[in-house]
Amino acid sequence: MWTAELSCIFILFGVSAGGGGWEPLGQPYFDNSTKREATAAVGQPAYLHCKVRNLADRAVSWIRKRDLHILTVGVHTYSSDARFAALHADGSDEWTLRVSPAQPRDSGAYECQVSTEPKISLSFRLTVVVSKAEILSGPELFVRAGSDINLTCVAKHAPDPPSFIYWYRGEQVVNYAQRGGISVETEQRTRTSRLLIARASPHDSGNYTCAPSSSESASVIVHVLSGERPAAMQSSGSTPPSLNNGILVTTVAITTLGRPRVLLLFSLLIIITYLFIAHLLAVIKATITLKNKTIFTMSSR
Repeated sequence: MWTAELSCIFILFGVSAGGGGWEPLGQPYFDNSTKREATAAVGQPAYLHCKVRNLADRAVSWIRKRDLHILTVGVHTYSSDARFAALHADGSDEWTLRVSPAQPRDSGAYECQVSTEPKISLSFRLTVVVSKAEILSGPELFVRAGSDINLTCVAKHAPDPPSFIYWYRGEQVVNYAQRGGISVETEQRTRTSRLLIARASPHDSGNYTCAPSSSESASVIVHVLSGERPAAMQSSGSTPPSLNNGILVTTVAITTLGRPRVLLLFSLLIIITYLFIAHLLAVIKATITLKNKTIFTMSSR
């Protein structure tokens, strides 16, 4: 009863119940339930959605706030940048600004404006991020022949899960039918893809690339080493890391890369240099230790 009477009073005074409270009857107003912040990846479309109730014959405009540039009025574009467009379906309260493809410079504040007197407006914020893939093993991976190649790729900073993640070896998509033991598991929710190649052989060496649909790709060079396990891939507490790196360079040059003899000689020269440096450091350390013992003995006397 009281509700009906209040409604009659408000109608007499020219107001009505709107989505966000009591609004002037027949006057446009914004639907405040609309999401006012949006994130898009570089190269992908970005959308800002503005809902206006009771629009009648008024016009909706989109304005870029940093330079007050009018981008669209109604469904017409007033910008020389063809990436901006207004989307609207007849009978709908929604007026959408589309930026396609989005670029980092498009990040910032935008305004949805209605041509009332005085004008009413609602601010929106767009963030354009650079989404990049990352292969967790790093830029290079050394695998012993007969073991598995296990690569994990994550699409980082992707606003939405990628619709697909492709794996390439060189320029070709990884061919599951080429040989058995190849599998790919992709989890869209975590934006993760895993490539497993069982019982790897030197033929599986190469440049592997992870390419999500909406992210920059990432690559890793895989070396499959044949023969016995190289010394550089074994744990040793006495071998300096720098010497291990030199041995590994030579091992790869001999077993997988098939480099010319000049490269082999150059690699051997690197090992000799590392050995000399390691020996020199050991001699210096022993000399210092002996000197300290001598000083201690003399002081004791």
